Amino acid sequence: MSHRPSSGLAAVSSALLAMNRRMEVRDVLKTIVASARELLDAEYAALGVPDDHGGFAQFVVDGVTEEQWRAIGPLPRQHGILAAMLDKAEPERLADVRKDPRFEGWPDTHPAMSDFLGLPVRDGDETLAALFLANKRCPKPEGSCGFTAEDEELLTLLAQHAAIALTNARLYERSRELTIAEERSRLAHELHDAVSQKLFSLRLTAQAAAALVDRDPARAKGALQQVAELAGEATEELRAAVVELRPAALDEDGLVHTLRTQVQVLDRAHTARVTFDGSGIRALPAAQEEALLRVAQEALHNALRHSGGELVTVSLTRGATGTLLTVTDDGTGFDPTTVRSAGRHLGLVSMRDRADGVGGRLTVTSAPGQGTTIEMEVPGG
Repeated sequence: MSHRPSSGLAAVSSALLAMNRRMEVRDVLKTIVASARELLDAEYAALGVPDDHGGFAQFVVDGVTEEQWRAIGPLPRQHGILAAMLDKAEPERLADVRKDPRFEGWPDTHPAMSDFLGLPVRDGDETLAALFLANKRCPKPEGSCGFTAEDEELLTLLAQHAAIALTNARLYERSRELTIAEERSRLAHELHDAVSQKLFSLRLTAQAAAALVDRDPARAKGALQQVAELAGEATEELRAAVVELRPAALDEDGLVHTLRTQVQVLDRAHTARVTFDGSGIRALPAAQEEALLRVAQEALHNALRHSGGELVTVSLTRGATGTLLTVTDDGTGFDPTTVRSAGRHLGLVSMRDRADGVGGRLTVTSAPGQGTTIEMEVPGG
């Protein structure tokens, strides 16, 4: 991002257009923050979306490095100056946020901030988010705020359009969720009807075959053949339904983007740090992409719920013979042989089945106190 301020109608128009081009809520939030920081030439910008429990459901920053963001720690709570931005309808300009009575301190690793401009992003009476800018890049006389009344007007305009963009993005995501739910309901109904009919016929034919075994073996053999055919048809019905139930995000966004998005959500939802790295991976056949996604989800679930680790890494890379998925945690680890003998699988059986089903291989490496690494490689990519 350039350190030169963007001004004029063209710059404002570009920012507003960029916000309204995005359809995913997370992308809209990031665009709002980046646009505000660039237009007002601030060193830092942030936007927090409140939850219903005194915290933030989402908190997006711009101007802070990944290393700084990790060092800062958990998302902030709704207190102090942040709470004020959510409760007030008008903007707030401060020469030094640290001297404000509502200021309650930052973590030691938080970047130093002085002059401050913040305001709520509102849709009618509802506060959708709070937008903050800090450290205007300009000469500032001692005790004065670098942000001007004109900056305040510009940020207010931006916030009004941000509310529209954010509301539209939420409606889009909700619409997509409803469409997916309706489609799954339709498929479930069709699956129930088709498979129920096949299984009913299968049961009757099997009963007939059992009754014919002693008195008419030839007819019993024919009935058993019919049982095999009906079982095959039921299997095909199930397979077709499973294909149709493939995660919609994979079709729309591809494996890399879908995995990255899910990892970002998990990273915010858990105390453990969750990271993703995937580049240079070409599109794979649908069955392989779904298998990789399901294995990644299962491995992430195990790592976050059972390992007790502080770091979970997910990567998609080019392996020796294809595409390699790796999920690693630095947790307590386990002895795979002990898990098997105890009758516990931690999803390993289903993960191996998924790998085998697409011509891939699954490797599990773990030991007590040494974390766990799960690798799945499939041909291609």
